Amino acid sequence: MPLSCARRLAARLLSSRRPVGRPLGLRAYCEEEAGGSDARKRKSKTPKIYTKTGDKGFSSTFTGERRPKDDPVFEALGTTDELTSAIGLAREFALEKGHTFVEELDKIQCVLQDVASNVATPISSARDSHLKRTTFSEKPVMELEEWIDRYTQQLPPLTNFILPSGGRSSAALHLARAICRRAERSVCPIVQAGETDPNTAKYLNRLSDFLFTVARYAAEKEGNKEQVYRRTE
Repeated sequence: MPLSCARRLAARLLSSRRPVGRPLGLRAYCEEEAGGSDARKRKSKTPKIYTKTGDKGFSSTFTGERRPKDDPVFEALGTTDELTSAIGLAREFALEKGHTFVEELDKIQCVLQDVASNVATPISSARDSHLKRTTFSEKPVMELEEWIDRYTQQLPPLTNFILPSGGRSSAALHLARAICRRAERSVCPIVQAGETDPNTAKYLNRLSDFLFTVARYAAEKEGNKEQVYRRTE
């Protein structure tokens, strides 16, 4: 029996360790595979980005389970996708300025695909093979902590509450940080329900701290002043 669409995509993700499109690309892949060889032949002739199988408000998880699009799993996947896009925008600004942390941002975008793979594999409907292919360990969390400590050592102590500011790179990173907090909030209920690995929420928690740190680092390196909060009368 051929591998299921979910297993095929998971294998592709984990073998390449590179993003293969948006996290919700799983939906299009699964629905394509469900059509069998005829669908693949049609695709080879006229590739299309749309499948129409989600028109009734349902989408597929890695395990092949169909759920409403407003299911918490898809809410978490959508917010994680939004986070990846925000980091991509911040990366472009940082790249223009020659910041060294661009490499870290590249890796983070790849890790967020792994986070999405794990979230998109609900434990309640997953087989052991699914779980093995989409496992998410604590190693990326520890790596973030190392990066945070390294960049913090190069910054002046934080003595005031700062507002998103400090130039385009810094402000874009602050925006990504705020979206990261929302992504964490969307993943937490799934973790609490026992449907995904707790390390996914832990990673997002550390990632928001990292984005805050490099936002300050970007402002410092570019010589831009950060705006300090002052209570209004």
